[in-house]
Amino acid sequence: MMIYKIFRADEWAALKAAGETLGAPIDLADGYVHISTGAQVAETVDKYFNKVEGLWILALDPETLGEALKWEPSRGGALFPHLYRILRMDDIAWVKPLPLNGDHHVFPEGVL
Repeated sequence: MMIYKIFRADEWAALKAAGETLGAPIDLADGYVHISTGAQVAETVDKYFNKVEGLWILALDPETLGEALKWEPSRGGALFPHLYRILRMDDIAWVKPLPLNGDHHVFPEGVL
Protein backbone atom coordinates (compact mmCIF):
# COMPACT_ATOMS: atom_id res chain seq x y z
CA MET A 1 0.00 0.00 0.00
CA MET A 2 1.29 3.43 -0.94
CA ILE A 3 0.54 6.69 0.83
CA TYR A 4 0.44 10.06 -0.90
CA LYS A 5 1.71 13.63 -0.56
CA ILE A 6 0.30 16.46 -2.67
CA PHE A 7 2.50 19.40 -3.63
CA ARG A 8 1.91 22.55 -5.62
CA ALA A 9 4.28 23.03 -8.57
CA ASP A 10 6.57 25.43 -6.68
CA GLU A 11 6.78 23.09 -3.66
CA TRP A 12 7.65 20.13 -5.93
CA ALA A 13 10.27 22.23 -7.73
CA ALA A 14 11.83 23.24 -4.40
CA LEU A 15 11.98 19.60 -3.27
CA LYS A 16 13.64 18.56 -6.54
CA ALA A 17 16.16 21.39 -6.28
CA ALA A 18 17.08 20.83 -2.63
CA GLY A 19 16.64 17.05 -2.51
CA GLU A 20 14.61 17.34 0.68
CA THR A 21 11.89 19.41 2.31
CA LEU A 22 10.11 20.03 5.57
CA GLY A 23 6.95 20.29 3.47
CA ALA A 24 4.37 22.82 2.45
CA PRO A 25 3.39 25.80 4.63
CA ILE A 26 0.73 23.74 6.47
CA ASP A 27 3.37 21.10 7.25
CA LEU A 28 5.76 23.71 8.61
CA ALA A 29 3.00 25.19 10.76
CA ASP A 30 1.97 21.80 12.17
CA GLY A 31 5.48 20.39 12.62
CA TYR A 32 5.09 17.31 10.40
CA VAL A 33 4.52 16.38 6.76
CA HIS A 34 0.84 15.69 6.06
CA ILE A 35 0.26 12.53 4.01
CA SER A 36 -2.91 10.68 2.95
CA THR A 37 -3.87 7.12 2.15
CA GLY A 38 -5.46 6.23 -1.17
CA ALA A 39 -8.85 6.29 0.54
CA GLN A 40 -8.19 9.79 1.93
CA VAL A 41 -6.30 11.59 -0.81
CA ALA A 42 -9.26 12.65 -2.99
CA GLU A 43 -10.95 14.32 -0.01
CA THR A 44 -7.63 15.96 0.93
CA VAL A 45 -7.30 17.38 -2.57
CA ASP A 46 -10.92 18.58 -2.61
CA LYS A 47 -10.55 20.23 0.80
CA TYR A 48 -7.14 21.89 0.45
CA PHE A 49 -6.46 22.09 -3.30
CA ASN A 50 -9.90 22.66 -4.83
CA LYS A 51 -9.47 23.77 -8.46
CA VAL A 52 -5.71 24.34 -8.02
CA GLU A 53 -3.75 23.69 -11.20
CA GLY A 54 -0.21 22.36 -11.40
CA LEU A 55 -0.43 19.82 -8.58
CA TRP A 56 1.86 16.82 -8.20
CA ILE A 57 1.13 13.57 -6.37
CA LEU A 58 4.03 11.77 -4.72
CA ALA A 59 3.72 8.11 -3.74
CA LEU A 60 5.55 6.94 -0.63
CA ASP A 61 5.99 3.42 0.71
CA PRO A 62 5.16 3.59 4.43
CA GLU A 63 7.43 0.61 5.13
CA THR A 64 10.50 2.66 4.14
CA LEU A 65 9.72 5.73 6.28
CA GLY A 66 10.55 4.08 9.59
CA GLU A 67 9.52 5.22 13.03
CA ALA A 68 9.19 8.85 11.92
CA LEU A 69 5.85 7.91 10.30
CA LYS A 70 3.02 8.17 12.82
CA TRP A 71 -0.64 7.30 12.25
CA GLU A 72 -2.73 9.90 14.05
CA PRO A 73 -6.43 10.79 14.20
CA SER A 74 -7.55 13.68 12.03
CA ARG A 75 -10.72 14.35 9.97
CA GLY A 76 -13.58 12.41 11.48
CA GLY A 77 -11.21 10.46 13.71
CA ALA A 78 -9.64 8.62 10.76
CA LEU A 79 -5.96 7.77 11.14
CA PHE A 80 -3.75 9.80 8.81
CA PRO A 81 -0.05 9.22 8.17
CA HIS A 82 2.17 12.07 9.41
CA LEU A 83 5.92 12.16 8.78
CA TYR A 84 7.96 13.67 11.62
CA ARG A 85 11.17 14.24 9.71
CA ILE A 86 12.44 15.76 6.50
CA LEU A 87 10.94 14.28 3.33
CA ARG A 88 13.76 13.26 0.99
CA MET A 89 13.75 12.54 -2.73
CA ASP A 90 14.78 8.95 -2.02
CA ASP A 91 11.57 8.49 0.02
CA ILE A 92 9.51 8.90 -3.16
CA ALA A 93 8.44 5.73 -5.00
CA TRP A 94 7.01 7.74 -7.90
CA VAL A 95 5.68 11.19 -8.74
CA LYS A 96 3.08 12.16 -11.32
CA PRO A 97 1.16 15.28 -12.30
CA LEU A 98 -2.33 15.63 -10.88
CA PRO A 99 -4.16 17.44 -13.69
CA LEU A 100 -7.32 19.42 -13.20
CA ASN A 101 -10.20 18.39 -15.47
CA GLY A 102 -13.04 20.82 -15.02
CA ASP A 103 -13.83 20.92 -11.30
CA HIS A 104 -11.94 17.75 -10.33
CA HIS A 105 -8.41 16.40 -10.38
CA VAL A 106 -7.61 13.26 -12.34
CA PHE A 107 -5.74 10.76 -10.21
CA PRO A 108 -3.31 8.21 -11.63
CA GLU A 109 -4.73 4.73 -12.03
CA GLY A 110 -4.64 2.66 -8.88
CA VAL A 111 -4.39 5.58 -6.41
CA LEU A 112 -8.01 5.81 -5.28
